[in-house]
Amino acid sequence: MPIGVPKVPFRIPGEPTAQWVDLFNRLYRDRVLFLCNELKDELANQLIGIMLFLNGEEESKGLFMYINSPGGSVTCGIGVYDTMHFIDAEVTTICAGTAASVASFVLMGGEIGKRIAFPNSRIMIHQPEGGSQGQASEIFFEASEVARIRRDVAKAYAERTGQSLARICRDMDRDHCMSASEAKDYGLVDQVSLE
Repeated sequence: MPIGVPKVPFRIPGEPTAQWVDLFNRLYRDRVLFLCNELKDELANQLIGIMLFLNGEEESKGLFMYINSPGGSVTCGIGVYDTMHFIDAEVTTICAGTAASVASFVLMGGEIGKRIAFPNSRIMIHQPEGGSQGQASEIFFEASEVARIRRDVAKAYAERTGQSLARICRDMDRDHCMSASEAKDYGLVDQVSLE
């Protein structure tokens, strides 16, 4: 039997009594975000909106994004990644389980020096996928768009990990899984917690 999202007390500044709010809303107020599902439009839009709101509220305070995701839409991930780099607040990314596919891209996009993986985390990179059907011209257009996105993603991985573009492209040709310490050696994260 599901227990639902737990409620916790939260006192709005200036109010005499606390109100009960769900756990995630309370943590958002503490600048803690979660990418803990498949990354689709709705979750990406929520993360982007929360980052923009919190940055506007107090841009000098950092954000903390916990990641436990199988990946999802590459365009959604790029949107989250770009927003992380657009805002002034530094974003610490923390892999708490799995960061696969585009979730590893978001993990790697955190503030340099503040990209963390828990010791038993798994990180996986691979090339973006497309799934076009229809006329040949539509399929050709989609294939060229996927190739462009693959180049852009590979360049970002290379710039932020210190790996060569050739190695990144080779590793992205298939699912390339890493432990937390392997991801640190690779440059996807800067530290493994509890080391």
